[in-house]
Amino acid sequence: MRQRFVLDTTAITDTGMREKEGFEDICHSASEILDLIAKARMKLDISCYIPYPSVYTELISFLKRYNCSEEVIIKIDTWLIKKTPSRIEVMIPAAIFYEYVLTMRQKINKGRRIAEDFIWESSAVTSKVKPEELRKEIGELISRFREKYRAALRHGILDSSPDIDVLLLAKELDAAVVSSDEGIKRWAELMGLRFVEAIKFPRMLREYLSMLEGEK
Repeated sequence: MRQRFVLDTTAITDTGMREKEGFEDICHSASEILDLIAKARMKLDISCYIPYPSVYTELISFLKRYNCSEEVIIKIDTWLIKKTPSRIEVMIPAAIFYEYVLTMRQKINKGRRIAEDFIWESSAVTSKVKPEELRKEIGELISRFREKYRAALRHGILDSSPDIDVLLLAKELDAAVVSSDEGIKRWAELMGLRFVEAIKFPRMLREYLSMLEGEK
């Protein structure tokens, strides 16, 4: 079976993968992974796709923010196949939608409880703190609330259109998903899609190539 992979932004930018591989920075990481993808494409006919324009735009913006060279951008345009998922044609089982709505309801309820706890805490703070110290105390409280609220609502869910495009394109192409995003991982598994952790992807490609070249 021909190997196909659909890449999330984290397939190229994941911090854990960068540290494990010993890459110097995000630009070095992107360049090296794209070189591996190029070799796999030419020697093994392995295709790596990126949803267009959502994930492609996200990735390019990320790399430009870190001042990566034009050479890296050219490698992306050359070796990653840009494709828009067929959002109308791809069929998703109703059970997936049911599970997603159930998950979101649980997340919303958890977020509501966190908000209620912080409202009570802020009430206690305002009644005890001097007026001149109030801004600082409330500011710290808001920061903690944002962090806890974000962690409660975002972990394990699909919270952006690029996330959904990755899954739809993988479903359309019968391809494996490459990502380090926990939400994408969870829903890929629920949809019966193959999933490759971003941290393992470079070594997987090297293993494929080493078997062809007869070296480790």
